Parts: sequence; C-alpha cells; structure tokens
Amino acid sequence: MTTTSLSFPSFAKINWYLQILGKRADGYHEVLTVLQTVSLHDDLTFELRDDGEIVLSCDDPEIPLDASNLIVKAALELQSHLNCKLGADIKLIKRIPTRAGLGGASSNAAVTLMALNTLWDTRITAPDLISISSGLGADVRFFLEGGRGIATGIGADVSWIVDDAREPLIIVTPNARVSTANAYASLNAGSLTTSKSDPILSSSLAERFSADSRQWPLRNDFERVIFEIEPEIERAKMALLEAGARGALLTGSGSSVFGIFDNETARDRALNNLRREVGWRVFPCDTVTRGDFFTAMSSSWFRFIRSLKLQQDTGA
Repeated sequence: MTTTSLSFPSFAKINWYLQILGKRADGYHEVLTVLQTVSLHDDLTFELRDDGEIVLSCDDPEIPLDASNLIVKAALELQSHLNCKLGADIKLIKRIPTRAGLGGASSNAAVTLMALNTLWDTRITAPDLISISSGLGADVRFFLEGGRGIATGIGADVSWIVDDAREPLIIVTPNARVSTANAYASLNAGSLTTSKSDPILSSSLAERFSADSRQWPLRNDFERVIFEIEPEIERAKMALLEAGARGALLTGSGSSVFGIFDNETARDRALNNLRREVGWRVFPCDTVTRGDFFTAMSSSWFRFIRSLKLQQDTGA
C-alpha cells in the first residue's frame, strides 16, 4: 500500500562541548563539538503531491516558506538528485526558537530528507544521502541519527557515542540575538591554530562523554565573545546556575543556554523562578538518546539508517 502522509518530530540539539580549533584555508572554521538531541521539537507533516510542487506552510508567520527555508531546499535537492516527478505539501509546527543555537533548521532539513525518501519510495544510496545532508548545513548529517555524537571538521563529520542515560534540562532563550556569522567574526581567528591531534581529542571526548555526566568537561569557545556582545545571554546562564543547575552552557553560537539538573524535582523548582523573567522563553526538556530517537522516528527510519550503515561498511 502506497504511503501518502507522514508525520515526524524534529528534535532540537544542544552542544555539550564546542571547541574552535582554527580557521581553514576555505574560510570555514575547524570545530570539535559534542552534540546531543533533546526533547524540545518541531512537528513536520508531509502529504504526497503528484504534480511535483513543494509547498510549505507554517504556524509561525516569521518563518520563510520559499527556498531560503532548509525544508524546501532539502526537498528540492532530493527531488533534483533523484529526478523525481512527485512533490509534497509540508506543514511545520514551530516550537524550536530560530537563530538560537538549537539546530532547528538543520533538524527540519534532515527530517525532510528522510520523510520524502519514504514518501516518494526512493532508493537513494548512503553516500548520496550523506552528501546531500552535508551540503545543506553542518548539523544536518547529525540529525539523521540523533542521540549523542562528536562532530569534527566544519561539523559534518560525525561519530556516535554511547548515551544510555537521560538528563533533565532547562533551555532558556533570552530576548537577545547574535548571528552565527558575527559570532565567528568576533573570534580572534588569528590566535587559533588547527590542532594536529584531532583524533586524540575526539577519542578522549568519546570516553569522557560516555561516562558519568558529572565529569563532563562543559565548554563552549563562543561564550567569551557572545557574553560580551549580549550580556543578557550570560545573565540567563547565571540564572540557571543560581536556580540549582549543576552545570550550564551556551549552545552553539547562541542565543540559547541550557542547564543540567540532578532530577525532575530540582528542575521543577528552577522553572518557577526562571519563568518570571520577562522576554525569556523557558523550555523544560530531557536529552533524547539514540535509542529514543529511533523509537520516535519509527522502525522504518531505523531500518533505513541501518541499511545505510551496511552499504557504507561493504562499500556498496
């Protein structure tokens, strides 16, 4: 029976660790980061069209609906690559704040690639899907599998880490904005040199982030410049710590920060104080493990990703 409609959550992410290693010859920055999916999510629904049109709608009037939106761009890239004559009506329910370091657009793009692959009943190869995802944005590759992963290079080369335990979190998005381009421009790129020991760093991080979360080396190199540009973001981080978070950190290049709590009771106490802040968006959520990610995305998603892995392993 042909599938004509699909719905999926589109999870946000945080960065447990983000180190800027240096500026590359191509102008991009070399990064080493530990990414984690969290339960804050958008919702995406896909309806099959037979006229080849890609039509996006959204409940947030500020979201663009043309090819500047990564959902539409992902759909068009996949359609073009496959020379597919089918289209889709795509509905986005937006909950993840935009331009907040939470990866919402990249997550939306990854979900679109996977959903349309199923809806259009394509037979795309692993290298092609990964190439399309990486071309759309650094984080898109990560959102094909979720959970916890280490990303290197410009952020598109991902390896996954064991992440069996769920962590209670609060994400705060204050009323402040810093563009990613400005964040990178504010770094003293001349003082950054690309490390020659990236594999050693990655291996060390993999071990540490697979162990007790109390030992994790929370780090984000953007904090020193972002907090200077937008003190309100630093104030949000300090508010999380004062409310009882055992650790807090900027995610991505901001503007969101997150706090880690010992349990849900401690998190609930903190929520009462944080929600009094005018202009702040406050989201209680949990980490989403890779197993939880595949459960939420359906067994067909897991089988497809597993088939991609098998194709890569055998060189097919």
